[in-house]
Amino acid sequence: MIKTHILGFPRMGQHRELKTALERHWRGELPAAALEAQAAALRARHWALQRDAGLDHVTVGDFALYDHVAQLIQLFGCEPARFGFTGQETALQRYFTMARGAAAHDAPCSCGSPHGDGVPALEMTKWFDTNYHYLVPEFDAATEFSLHADRLLAEVDEAIALPASPKVALLGPVSFLFLGKSKQDGFDRLALLKRLLPAYEQLLTRLAARGVTWVQLDEPILGLDLSPPWQDALRQAYARLGVVGQPLLLATYFSPLADNLDLACELPVAGLHVDAVRAPAELLPVAQRLPRDRELSVGILDGRNIWRSDLDAALATLRQVQQLRGGRLWVAPSCSLLHVPFSLRHDAAVDTELQSWLAGAVEKLDELRVLKRALWGDEAGVSRELAEARVARATRISSRRVRNAAVAARLRALPADADQRRSPFPSRQAAQRQRLRLPTFPTTTIGSFPQTPEIRAARAAFKRGELSEVVYRDAMHREIELAVRKQEALGLDVLVHGEAERNDMVEYFGEQLAGFAFTANGWVQSYGSRCVKPPVLFGDVSRPKAMTVDWTVFAQSLTPKPMKGMLTGPITILQWSFVRDDQPRADTALQIALAIRDEVADLEAAGIAVIQIDEPAIREGLPLRRAAWSDYLAWATRAFRVAASPVRDDTQIHTHMCYSEFNDILPDIAAMDADVITIETSRSDMELLRGFGDFRYPNEIGPGVYDIHSPRVPDTAEMLRLLKKAAEVIPPALLWVNPDCGLKTRGWVETEAALARMVAAARELRREEARVG
Repeated sequence: MIKTHILGFPRMGQHRELKTALERHWRGELPAAALEAQAAALRARHWALQRDAGLDHVTVGDFALYDHVAQLIQLFGCEPARFGFTGQETALQRYFTMARGAAAHDAPCSCGSPHGDGVPALEMTKWFDTNYHYLVPEFDAATEFSLHADRLLAEVDEAIALPASPKVALLGPVSFLFLGKSKQDGFDRLALLKRLLPAYEQLLTRLAARGVTWVQLDEPILGLDLSPPWQDALRQAYARLGVVGQPLLLATYFSPLADNLDLACELPVAGLHVDAVRAPAELLPVAQRLPRDRELSVGILDGRNIWRSDLDAALATLRQVQQLRGGRLWVAPSCSLLHVPFSLRHDAAVDTELQSWLAGAVEKLDELRVLKRALWGDEAGVSRELAEARVARATRISSRRVRNAAVAARLRALPADADQRRSPFPSRQAAQRQRLRLPTFPTTTIGSFPQTPEIRAARAAFKRGELSEVVYRDAMHREIELAVRKQEALGLDVLVHGEAERNDMVEYFGEQLAGFAFTANGWVQSYGSRCVKPPVLFGDVSRPKAMTVDWTVFAQSLTPKPMKGMLTGPITILQWSFVRDDQPRADTALQIALAIRDEVADLEAAGIAVIQIDEPAIREGLPLRRAAWSDYLAWATRAFRVAASPVRDDTQIHTHMCYSEFNDILPDIAAMDADVITIETSRSDMELLRGFGDFRYPNEIGPGVYDIHSPRVPDTAEMLRLLKKAAEVIPPALLWVNPDCGLKTRGWVETEAALARMVAAARELRREEARVG
């Protein structure tokens, strides 16, 4: 009567094999057939791990070569017409064109685009409050749906042949429409539900014929504040799908159900999965209200974090539910394990004590095995594993590494006005303009420049001890000088040092802050082939010494132009780390803010006039329920201000945000009081900027004029069009010109071409403004 399963598994592989294969394919070094073979091998390996851990079903459909939402666009035949696919392309070529866009060329190439003038990729934004980015479906009145299930059915056959029992996991129809965007003024994408449902019905019928006994349909929007039409859409959708005959497990995660709890329990599905980590108080009410003939799946293990579970507490909770449900129970992680590393067992970079506190995806499979056997009544058979979990928990609670009395004392002594600049923005703006002497529409970049193989090799050799510190610093100085000279030649107005010495915008700082640890293989997919290795934030945070000052001062010594000091903000460091769960996140954020504050003060003292504190994750950290917004925004924006506020009026503070929807929190972004904000807007065709104009954002703003995540290099006219569109809603005197994000993932050839066109667009706009003036 007890089953175990997972909602999804990491895709990249133990050694990021999929990343390597994808990037080789995109470079033309690996044929499509070889890429598909590598993907099939990874799926088989991951299913075998699930089967061997005693899971009752292996999860099929969660594996994607770029993104699981983009998979549905092809599965249901709704590729946007703007891509102009001719039918001559393969499905894989079309898939990667939607994901990555395509550069200009004269004929179809390996990326699959038939466009001579290039084509922009689908918009990309955050998957709820995670650091995973999904590709946004595009809908209009002409959108039609048709089933193209060969790839998914082939994966089902692969799993059956393993042999294993497949449970297919897909995004549900209502969340699929909700997470897309209407690309036609006045069009309600919810009107497409009646067209979409027949394709889902056909798919469910074909899966049942294939021998699939369960289909997991994810409807994470049940954790959001839904309007009545969207609630009704869920009722309509599952009234139809529930009678197809294929047992459905409806899955929700990331947030409490709250006012959608009764709706979720009433939908006519065979089972319901709930997140008992994010919404523990709802578990027993759900167990009581869900009809007894339906299965309840309890997400009891944290699918979002890497701390080893308190198995005794989990068992106590599960036994309560088991009793309420008459012994029938499914046990699972709270959400897909996509958000944690493949494995943290035997990680060479983590000491024995800390490693005993951690669990990656493979270790969470083992925790499911232990819980299942204990719930079966075989607690004696897993007594060793339960004892080890108890010891690890006790060790973590008592460890002297976790608490720092000096950090606690500094927080207690922090003045109430520590988050306030000395003067209001107009006074600061005048002082900054006097000091910096920038032209109208000043140009800059977000911070990073291409991380070439030479840079990566030098950094790796230094970490292995194969390069002395002197030789390494000389190598990085040469790369910094190269970046500075290229920026000067391009004519940029505010320069950056290029961040050659940095492995990652969070990892770099975490390595130099107390309270952090690092894994060797704790990689997590961010988007496509891009992986990040989040720090493990296990204890109180402090800054032992300056982290960026020497590099920035060296770069400034090379040029008379202003050089930006580049820092990552406290909320982004918090959000993009695996954060301790033994104190409020607000307290941890303030500790990080004080460490960044010290770095800001040191940069200013060294003569740096422009300091950027990136906060791309501040929107990502917003609770999914509006009732919790005000508390989060109060402590999150205060943490930024604490970090940014020790400087004089003539020191210009920038921040950067990207790939999230910001329009609903604009007053709070304004309350951060950065002198300049740069934001991603090109993929949305400046859609995000309209809110800044309607709100009358009071400070200066740099809307991104081209998408750095695509190999496509837009021409000057396209960038100029976007700038003019921006100037319609933001006063030209407040506008900056910059790319959407950092350039570390691009090559120098495309970077220089794009920046040259960007500078040309800014100069043309200055000329046009001068003529009008």
